Amino acid sequence: MDRYIEFVVNYWFLFALLAVILVLLGWNLLGSRFLGVKQVGPMQATQLMNRQDAVVVDVRDKADFSDGHILNALHKPLTQLQDLPRALAKYRARPVIIYCTNGSASVRACRTLLKEEFTQVYNLKGGILAWRNANLPLTKK
Repeated sequence: MDRYIEFVVNYWFLFALLAVILVLLGWNLLGSRFLGVKQVGPMQATQLMNRQDAVVVDVRDKADFSDGHILNALHKPLTQLQDLPRALAKYRARPVIIYCTNGSASVRACRTLLKEEFTQVYNLKGGILAWRNANLPLTKK
């Protein structure tokens, strides 16, 4: 037992780094659930888009949006987060799917809409990267 304690003391920075990585992984996997944000994968998102006429919102910057985005996605960058509820007010009764590059930054936009009493707000789990990995189409128009 003394050898384990000595090892931990000698390599404390590795254990601290391990703790940080575990916290970040846990937050990435479970954080949005604790914040009340519903997650949907790419296939669930396409079902919402096709069956319930969901509105898709891209919160990435202009350059990333221009490189490729989901067809008919509205571009509302996170820099304009305070204007998001007003910009989407006419879509309040419809499902709203928000995405970013990897699905983590878009949680902020989801929370903003939930605070403004939007009831059907979804975060695209994995963001545009998951969409691409699912071989779903993107447009540059």
